[in-house]
Amino acid sequence: MPIGLDEIKSRLRKFATVEAAGVSPLYEHLAAQAAEDDDVAGLLTDARGGDGEARGTLLMATAHRLIQADPIHPLSRYYPSVGGFDGVDSETWPLFRSFLLERADKARAIISSRYTQTNEVRRAALLYPAVTAAAKEAGGKIALLEVGCSAGLLLGLDKYGYRYQCDGGEQLTAGPAKTAVGLHCALDLAPGAVTPKVPKKLTITARAGLDRAPVDLADEDELAWLEACVWADQPDRIRLLRTAAAAQGKQRPELIAGDAVDDLASAAATLPADAPLVVLTSHVLAYLGERRADFLEALRKLAADRPLWWVSEEFYAAALEPLVPGRTDLAEPADQAVLGLVRWDAGVPDVRALARTAPHGQRMTWLPARS
Repeated sequence: MPIGLDEIKSRLRKFATVEAAGVSPLYEHLAAQAAEDDDVAGLLTDARGGDGEARGTLLMATAHRLIQADPIHPLSRYYPSVGGFDGVDSETWPLFRSFLLERADKARAIISSRYTQTNEVRRAALLYPAVTAAAKEAGGKIALLEVGCSAGLLLGLDKYGYRYQCDGGEQLTAGPAKTAVGLHCALDLAPGAVTPKVPKKLTITARAGLDRAPVDLADEDELAWLEACVWADQPDRIRLLRTAAAAQGKQRPELIAGDAVDDLASAAATLPADAPLVVLTSHVLAYLGERRADFLEALRKLAADRPLWWVSEEFYAAALEPLVPGRTDLAEPADQAVLGLVRWDAGVPDVRALARTAPHGQRMTWLPARS
C-alpha cells in the first residue's frame, strides 16, 4: 500500500531530529526542510517495497547520487564527498530544493528502483564482541550468515583490525596484525558493567549474505550507489567503504538474492550443516515493518534444526522488544541502537543485551549482565 505524504513528512522530521541531529549538520538541515515541503517529500511516494523504504535515508542518498553525477553544480559546495567545504547556510536548502525538483524524473527513477544500501563498515567494531562471544559458546569455529548484507562488507569482520578506546585510557585490540581495514571505537561502561573480553581472533569457516538486492562491487554503478548511501558530509566513511570494498574484491563471499523471511532457511542451507550458525543483522529490521515477527519466528524455526545465535545491532523497538518487552533502559537514548545476542533453547529465547551503540560504529556503551 502506498504511503501517505503526512507519514513521509513525519519520518523526515524524525530522521532530522533523531538520526541526523548532532551527527550530520547537512542532512539534519535538509531533512528538516524537506519535512515541510510537499513537493520534495512527495518524491518518496514512489519508493518501492511498500512503505519501508520511504525514509530520509533514501531521499538523501538519491540527492547524493545525483550530485555525484553533476559535481560542478553550485549545490556541490555543501557536499564534502565531491570536494565541497561550505557549511550549511541560507542558500543550502533553496539550492537543494531546486536541484532535486529540476531532476524530479531522475530522482523518482532512482527512488522507485533502489533500496537503501547501508554497508557501514565501522559497525563491524560493534558486532565483533558479540560474534566472538557466540563463537566461544559454539566451541570456536562458526558459519556466518548476514541478513540484509548489501555488498557483504560486514561478512569480512574477521579480517579487520579493531582498537577499542576505553574510559581511563585503556585500549583493547583485536583482529589481524596486518590488515587494510583498521577500525576505532570508543568503549565506555554503564554503571555496574565490566570491560568485556574481546578475543584477538575469530574463525569463520563459511560465510554468506542474504539481501533482496545484493550489491555487486565489480559494477561501478552499484558501487557508486553504495557510496551515495553514505552521508555526504562524512567523507571518511566513504574512504573506509572504498578500502573495505577493495579488500573484499580479493575474496568475495557468496551473496544470495532473496527475502529476509521467506528465504532465510534456504540461505542458511548453503552453509555447512555441521557448523554452528551465527545470523547477523545490522539496522535491517526497521525495513521489515510488520514482518519483523515473521523474521523472529523464522529464526526460531531455524534454531530448532541447528545450533544458532542471532547477533543484532538494531533499535530496541525493531528487534529485541518482542523478546524482552518492558526494557525501557534499552529504548533510551532514542538515537542509540542495542547490540543483542540471542540463542534459542527448546524454542525459548535466551536474550542478552550487551551494549548500546551509536549508529555508525563510533561508540558503544557496555551494559551490565542481567540474571
